[in-house]
Order: sequence, then structure tokens, then C-alpha cells
Amino acid sequence: MRNLRCYYSASIEQFLRQSKEEILGVIHENNVSADVSILQINTWEEEINVLKEQLAFLSEGRVLFEYTIPRMGKRVDAVVLYKNIVFLLEFKCGDTEYRASTYDQVYDYALDLRNFQKESHNKLLVPIMVSTRAEAAPIVVKEVNRIIEPIKCNADNIRTAIAMVTSRYVEPAFEYEGWEDSEYLPTPTIVEAAQALYRGHNVHDITRSDAGAENLTVTTEEINKIIEYSKTNSRKSICFVTGVPGAGKTLVGLNIAIERSDASAGEHAVFLSGNYPLVTVLQEALARDKVTQGKTNGVKITKSDALRETSAFIQIIHKYRDSFVGNDNKPPERVAIFDEAQRAWTNAQIANFMKTKKGVPDFDYSEPEFLISTMDRHDDWAVIICLVGGGQEINSGEAGLPEWFDSLRRSFPDWDVYVTPQLNDTEYRRDYEWDDMIDDLNVVENEKLHLATSVRSFRTPDLAALVKAILDVDIDAAKELCERIKDKYPVMITRDLAKAKEWVKAQCQGTTRYGLIASSGALRLKPEGIFVKNEISVANWFLNDKDDVRSSYMLEDVVTEFDIQGLELDYTLVAWDADFRFVNGEWTYNNFSGNKWQTMHNTEKILYLKNAYRVLLTRARQGMVIFIPKGSDADQTRTPEFYDGTYNYLKGIGLQELY
Repeated sequence: MRNLRCYYSASIEQFLRQSKEEILGVIHENNVSADVSILQINTWEEEINVLKEQLAFLSEGRVLFEYTIPRMGKRVDAVVLYKNIVFLLEFKCGDTEYRASTYDQVYDYALDLRNFQKESHNKLLVPIMVSTRAEAAPIVVKEVNRIIEPIKCNADNIRTAIAMVTSRYVEPAFEYEGWEDSEYLPTPTIVEAAQALYRGHNVHDITRSDAGAENLTVTTEEINKIIEYSKTNSRKSICFVTGVPGAGKTLVGLNIAIERSDASAGEHAVFLSGNYPLVTVLQEALARDKVTQGKTNGVKITKSDALRETSAFIQIIHKYRDSFVGNDNKPPERVAIFDEAQRAWTNAQIANFMKTKKGVPDFDYSEPEFLISTMDRHDDWAVIICLVGGGQEINSGEAGLPEWFDSLRRSFPDWDVYVTPQLNDTEYRRDYEWDDMIDDLNVVENEKLHLATSVRSFRTPDLAALVKAILDVDIDAAKELCERIKDKYPVMITRDLAKAKEWVKAQCQGTTRYGLIASSGALRLKPEGIFVKNEISVANWFLNDKDDVRSSYMLEDVVTEFDIQGLELDYTLVAWDADFRFVNGEWTYNNFSGNKWQTMHNTEKILYLKNAYRVLLTRARQGMVIFIPKGSDADQTRTPEFYDGTYNYLKGIGLQELY
């Protein structure tokens, strides 16, 4: 029976007794890949030879080859379980130097196991990078949160490193085979998830299976039932999928788009988003991954070819929309997923755009109405899936949820409308009456279409609730939630930007990603060296490595709510300006114009600013630090009173101070 967790698993005693050929035979038997390069076979042979020599002194233990890290879609070259310690070995056969990329790679393995593998939460994990032909480096044993910082070894001193660690630590006994088969509960980033889904995994494979996150699978299955019903009964249906920030709405949408992309079955699907940064990052990430996967499999794929393919799967909604203006063409897609549907444009916004940018006068549709009309061109069935975030409209001209229902009542009353009970919340319906919104529509309420638990902040499900309480000035709830999460998910506050940068860097090992974010209206952070109006490449900021000055790791370029909505980082440094300030027990809303702050009075703009901070405060998966400047008496646009109230409010709730 094939081993699904690794290519080879045996006691060290058995490993030493078996011949190299026997071990290779087992590895080949468990490797489902049809083609294995000669280079890979030679690598396995060298690893076996090295470990036979280096493990010969061990009296007990277990050795594994090619152990799976599911979330990352990768395998650890070798795992040695000895004296109740987990040693993770990443080999670079033939290398004469110790590369920073290998250091991060093996550190990432350890971090993923600690965070997501049940039996590794309390184990001592020891990542070892093995550059077989490198000069011997000093063996340094330094522990950080139950992980030893990666040890540098060559082919001759692995035994020395193992002996040094085991001489310093006496660990509680555990069953090695139980560890090997331990439950793995991953929480991938949206980029990692998109890459895994695109490679052929499904949403169940790459997400946690605990009760808090099984909602993803339930919602996906429910949408599939609606699609099948619509197809069988020649119905046109629209589903509104709701969820708290970070609950996985985009992940569900991507999964449906891939599952339903079989053109031969008449089910071609497309994932559409008006979020240009999200589309750009996902298209680029999928293209880079496709090139990398091709290289691994010996297939040359150019970046431009890969981008063409990924751009057909994930599209910017405006380009899709414009392709149907002025014609009666039927879309090739039967299933259209609209991400962040609450951000679709009002009639006034799109009419102005069509007139000034496209030369189309008298465009008499809102964006929701026109998008529904394109799918309504099909004679029999079609399904629209709207992924809706409550309280996440952040830009002028965004229609919000009510316009979708207005459009259905005006022009498409025969469509079946699937909703969640949560839509009857002011964050979704604004000031509209729910009964008026759904009047005369074929409405079916389905609570399975709501994603109730954040899977972004895998350390706690309560972050979204805490942020909501802070923004709603629900002080008692905020204090309770702050106390509940403080030991799982750090939220720090500071007046010192340098300290904030030091803190966020200190939390992160391997390729754990962090970055600097701020409101697009935070114009008076400029004296602090934070320029929110700088133009940057969001793909480079989100995807490039830590040695690239364009990447988020440098903490030089800042992104705003427009760049980061729908995306996430592991840790964030949130810079808070005087546009959104706490004064006399309530929030005040301000816009910087010319040389001074002006109080906002427009209800819509007030909502957008509050939502901008909601987006910023819910982007971090593992923790954040909030930087609030001290201000300056010498600068009337940055007086201390503009900032002190906000700092004291957050401090009073119980956020931890960083001095």
C-alpha cells in the first residue's frame, strides 16, 4: 500500500540494515510521478549514503524521506526522529556554500509543522540545511519558540549537530509513527491556496478540517447543489455568499471557478474581481508558480505564456464587462463568480466612466444590472455567485449590496435569489429595509452560504469581532475580546516607528511575510517617512523575496486599503494617521485637503473611511503592531491631540504597549 505522507519510512535500525537499492525501490514505489529525472535519483542515492554513515551511531529512532508539507505543496528531503526530537533535513547535494534561500526553506518547513501539524505543536523542531560539499560551519544551537534556528551542516557533521542538540534537551516521549501520521490542519494564504487549487487540489485538501473551518467545504458543496439544480431545471440563479473578513470567500470562489471550468460539459466558469491589485497578484503568482512547476518537471514554460493562461481564469471585472457593451453576444461562461460584489459601481459612476473613457453616451445601467444582463442572455441556465463582504465598501461610486437587489427587482424578477440571514444586517444592507430589498423576488434563505469563522487569523477566530467592536466603540466587548486573544494573537501599539519595525521583524522567521500598511487618506504620515501616494508594483510588493528592495519585507513602500483588500500578510505594521481619530468618546472622520484637515460630513465618505480601517486591521494572519505618531506642536497638521485620543482609546481597551 502506497504511503501518502512520505516516500520512505522505517526505523533507523531497518534503514541501516537495508541496501541502498531496497530503499530506492520503496521511494520509487511511493512516488506517483511518472517521470523521475536522473538528477533526482542521484540526489536520493547521495542522501541515502550520507545518512547511512551519519546515523550509524544512533541507538533508536526513525527516518523518513520526502515527508509531505501539504499547505506548501512541498516535501522535506529527510526527517530524523531521535530522542523525541524532530530533525528536518534539507539537502543541497553538491553545494559548496550555505544559501540564504535554503535557510528560509527549511525554516519554513519547521514553522508550518509547528503551526499546522497537530503533533508538532509542542515538539522540539530542529531544521538542518545540508550543503554536502561546503566547509564545516560552527554549529550553533539557538531556540526560538520550540524551533532551533537552522543549523548549517555538510555531509560529514550531521551526527555532530544531532549529538549536540540531544545532549542539551531531554524531551517527553512520543510515538514516532503517530507523529508521522498526525492530522495536518493547514490555513494557506490566498496566494498559496490559489496556487494549490490551480495545480489540481481541492478546497478540502488545503484547508483545516476543524469545525471552525469546515464551513468552507459546506459552502462550496451548497453552491454546487444550486448550480446543479439550475442546470437540471433550466433556471437562472444568483447566490450571495457572505462572511466575516478572512473567512475564505475568495477561496470558495476560486475553488468553484476551477471545479466548474469544464467547457466540454458546458460549464465554463470565470472568476471576476474589480479589485485590480488582487487580480494582478493572483495572476502573477499563478504564472510564476506554473513556470516553477514546469521547470521542476523539465517542461519549459515562458512567463508570458503562463500569464496568458492565468489571465483567462482570473479576470478584472471591468475588462469582462466592457467586452459585452454594444453587442448581444452570449458569454462563454455559464457560471460567473463576482468577488467583492459590494464594490460594483453605481449607475452614475459607470455612466460617467463609459462616457468619458469609452465614448459610450447614455449608458443606463448600474454595474450589477449590466453584469446580470450579460448572463441573462443565455437561453436556459446560468448562475451568478456574488461574494460579499459586509462593511467593506471603501471607494466612492461603489454601489454596495442594495443595488444588486434593486437591479433584480427592476429587470430580472424571474431569477432565483439565494441569500443568507446575515444579509439583513446594516453592514450589508446599509440603511435600506430588508423587506423592501427582497420584495417580489424569488428569495431562498440558506444559512450554509455564510462563512462565519475567519480562517485568515488562524491563531484566533475573534479578530474580526475585536476590530468591529473597536470601530463601533463597543468598549466592553472590545475589552473582553482583547483579553481573549492576547495570548494567541498579539496586537501591539506604539508611538515609535523604529520599535514597530523591530518588533514585526523579530516575530518573523523564514519567509513569514510582513509589511507596512496605512489608509490612503493618511497624508500626514509623510514626515514619518511613510508616503501613501507612492506608486508601486503590488505584485512585487506581495510576492518578491526578502532581499528585493521592492518587496514588503523592506518596510519601505507602504500599501493602502485599495492595494491589500482581499489579500493578507502574516504580520502587519499598521500606521494610523489623523484622518480617523478618537475624540471625546467617538470617532471623527477627516480629509486632508491643501494644507489642513477638514471634517467629513458626507455619509458615504464617512462609511468608506471607517471601512478602510476595518480592512487594514484585518489583514494580518498572526499578529500586528499599530503605530500612532506622537505628532508635533510645531506642525498644525500633526498636533499631538490629533493622535493622543486614538492611542489612549486603544490602550484603554487593553492593547499591549510597545515601548
